[in-house]
Amino acid sequence: MALAKAVRINLLDFKSVPMRTFHLTWMAFFLSFFAWFAIAPLMPVVRQDLGLTKEQIGNCIIASVSITILVRLAMGWLCDRIGPRLAYTILLILGSIPVMGIGFAHDYHSFLLFRLAIGAIGASFVITQYHTSVMFAPNCVGTANATAAGWGNLGGGVTQLVMPLILAVILSCGVDKVMGWRLSMILPGLVLFIMGLVYYRWTKDFPKGNIKELRQQGLVPVRSTLKGSFRETVKDYRVLALCVMYAASFGVELTMNNIAALYFTDQFHLSLTLAGLVAGFYGFMDIFARALGGICSDKFARHGGLRSRVKFLGTSLFIGGLMLMIFSRMVTLPLAITMMIIFAFFIKMSNGANYSLIPFINKRAIGAVAGIVGAGGNVGGMLFGFLFRQKSISYSDGLFYLGCFVVLAASIAIFVRFSTQVEQEAKDAFHAAQTKKMELQMA
Repeated sequence: MALAKAVRINLLDFKSVPMRTFHLTWMAFFLSFFAWFAIAPLMPVVRQDLGLTKEQIGNCIIASVSITILVRLAMGWLCDRIGPRLAYTILLILGSIPVMGIGFAHDYHSFLLFRLAIGAIGASFVITQYHTSVMFAPNCVGTANATAAGWGNLGGGVTQLVMPLILAVILSCGVDKVMGWRLSMILPGLVLFIMGLVYYRWTKDFPKGNIKELRQQGLVPVRSTLKGSFRETVKDYRVLALCVMYAASFGVELTMNNIAALYFTDQFHLSLTLAGLVAGFYGFMDIFARALGGICSDKFARHGGLRSRVKFLGTSLFIGGLMLMIFSRMVTLPLAITMMIIFAFFIKMSNGANYSLIPFINKRAIGAVAGIVGAGGNVGGMLFGFLFRQKSISYSDGLFYLGCFVVLAASIAIFVRFSTQVEQEAKDAFHAAQTKKMELQMA
């Protein structure tokens, strides 16, 4: 299978299986993130309609990311067994139901249950990373993983800007706010459902075909040989280390997606639309920041191997934590926006750098590794949610404490090590892919 993997990323290529899959998987992830956080920029209206307290909003934030932990673990396991194509289709179609259904929430408890169910869509990340990992060779897999994830994460920023506009259009038709926010949620759910059908029709599990036919040809492991691989992955200390670091970086991203609009509304007294626009700046960094993390990781690997990938991850995470601490102390809007963009840049780069390591941890269980580390990000988001539900802790202080945790988590990078044999195998595979890439360019 390795020989069939793409050795370069040609964004204008929509015909080859790897590149068509690349484009569809980041689009699916984009729509998943858009739908996952579509309700977040509308929370000032929802808070008023349902009479939610700060503690109840905190519980909703926790619910939105907690269920994703279990579903990400399940999806990683499922990808190894039924393939990413079918796994993604199932998740997108089923996930669209609570997105459209949240408009039926009539009190805190029903809203909480819908928010919990919507959180399952966040598992789309694991499938995205699995699918790009099996489509691209070692010389560009970091870039492919980070770019697909980054452009997908962008949905969390775009929704901050678009959903208030959708609400404004609905209100301009004479609908009141109570009904308006409910009707606004139909659109993200509908496009999610359609994307599920598109993904099933136009993608394949691997460069050479779908998992069922490839198993019959003996080109991918049969299910019986995967037994125990998940347990083996859980026991790998490197997976735990990457899990904690991802809890710090992606956990912060989830938290910002949930509270950014509220933070800028309460802290700087902005309108709903303007707060959504400012909060959207954070998400828009995903256009290039996470991708740049993967690109830099691939560049460092060219000369320093896997060890250099790890060093880059630790450094970017450390700087991101420091910048977050400074952001939390900004009292003027221009400085707050500037520092938010800077800390977002490094935090999102570390997200990309983290997943550039995933394909090299355990090649027999890429889905399990991606699922466990991805679940770690949601564990971080869930724990941080408890921090922000406390009445005694302001959003500013909560963000400062998060920055401190991120700085500490960066030091865990020293525990991610590879044997000499694995390092050499990775270097050989990298250079073989580079050679093939040069041959294709000269052809």
